[in-house]
Parts: sequence; structure tokens; C-alpha cells
Amino acid sequence: MTYHDDDLFPISALQHYLFCPRQCALIHLEQVWAENHLTMEGLLLHEKADSPTHETRPHDDGVRVRVERALPIRSLALGLIGKADIVEFHHSAGSPPSTRIVPVEYKRGKPKANDCDRVQLCAQALCLEEMCSTEVTEGALFYGVRRRRTDVAFDGKLRQRTMQTIDALRTMVDGRITPPAIRTKACDKCSLIELCLPDATAGNRSVARFMSRQLLSNLRDETTIE
Repeated sequence: MTYHDDDLFPISALQHYLFCPRQCALIHLEQVWAENHLTMEGLLLHEKADSPTHETRPHDDGVRVRVERALPIRSLALGLIGKADIVEFHHSAGSPPSTRIVPVEYKRGKPKANDCDRVQLCAQALCLEEMCSTEVTEGALFYGVRRRRTDVAFDGKLRQRTMQTIDALRTMVDGRITPPAIRTKACDKCSLIELCLPDATAGNRSVARFMSRQLLSNLRDETTIE
């Protein structure tokens, strides 16, 4: 199956989905967003990588490396679109010449216990494979706390996890499903906590429904007072 441009999901939605399916639905279905100090730190970390530039530099082993920043990527086969923070093209002048592609994603904080960052990076690799008609075997995550790269191998297990996440995301979005709020420790760090209302909502209710009910309740109260 080949998707059209209007049907493409942002690659970042995969990271949102694995962090919290409800957060993902609020952002990508209900168009809800809010900033907090954590999201602002992430934006500052991305500033340099988000400037569309490129440079070429020699490497110690004689390989020439071209670095592309803020590179637009997509996959019509998977229905994904996004922008890679950095993509390195390692050109070897051997016989025959070869090119190794390495996507690099910038993240604030430190490596997470779940696969959300690794899946997002692997999805970028899948897009690059389709665009460049070559296998992408590895990438890297650069975390703001550690200030160094964490290498990621795109093995069969991670690729399968990425494909499963893509399918789950599309099922949720196509079905217009906003999952119910479930209170976890991660809620305290989420910029959408005041909109998600995990302590106030129950069952499969969207923010829009909750706010509508609150509005109706307020109108009834005003009518009663009059």
C-alpha cells in the first residue's frame, strides 16, 4: 500500500504514542498542546540541529562525512513524514565506493527505560532506506544530560517494534480514539497534564467531552442563580 501526502503521520507521533497513547491522541487527534520547562529545554537543545544546513568534513579513517541538519524525510510505504535532526552520510572511496547513513536524534534528559526514542529513530531509518534505496543499520541518540551519543542498532527486534507501533498509531488515529486517562508518575512531567486532567476524567472520555460537560454544568448553575 502507498499512502498519499495527506495521509502521512508525523514520525514524532510514534514517540508520543509509546510515552502515552492518550497524550498522542490529544496532540494528533484533538490538536491540543502546551509547553512546560521540559518541552522548552527540548526546543533549546534542537535549535542548532533544526537549522537546515550541511557540511562536509574528513574523518580519521579517510572517510568523508557529509552532515545534513533538519533533513526532511518521509515514507509513502509506511505513511510517515518528519524531519531528521542530523543525518550523516559516511562516504568511503574504496573499491567499490560505499555510503553509510547514520541518523542522529537530539533529546533532552537521559536514556529512557522504554523504546520510545529508539522507535522514533528507527522510523527515521526506515524512511531513509526508502528514500535512498539502501540499508540503514545504525543511528545514535544524543541526550542533553549525558552530552554524548548513545548508539542504536536497527536490528530485527527494534524494526518489528517500530512497525507494531506504526500500526497501533494508525489504528488509533483512523478510529478517532482518545484513550482514557490513566494516572502514572509520568503525568507529573507531561506538559498536557492540565488539559488531560488524569485526576478528573474517568473512562473513555476526551478532553472536549469533559470540557463540554463542565460548560453545561456552569450554565445550569448560572441559570439557577438567576
